[in-house]
Amino acid sequence: MIFASVYPHYINKAEKKNRTKVEVDEIICWLTGYTQESLQTQIDTKVDFETFFEQAPQLNENVTKITGVICGYRIEEIEDPLMKKVRYLDKLIDELAKGKTMEKILRK
Repeated sequence: MIFASVYPHYINKAEKKNRTKVEVDEIICWLTGYTQESLQTQIDTKVDFETFFEQAPQLNENVTKITGVICGYRIEEIEDPLMKKVRYLDKLIDELAKGKTMEKILRK
């Protein structure tokens, strides 16, 4: 699946709850280590999720603090490394849409 094809859905989900694209990008950059410019490059080149996470500069050291259930799966129990990273991102965007503060979402 192409990251750029899902990215607009993340933004739409956030904007429906009065959150912003800037916040979505901040979450993605926090999780992956991308800068705003390198994130845009990944979107423009239409990389798939596997490539998106493989090329990520560095997953945030606090990813293990992202726990709970997303799409019916408990994140801590997901064994496939790629699926776990995708679900981390899904969970963070879900938290944004549910109104959590950025401080809590970014595990500060």
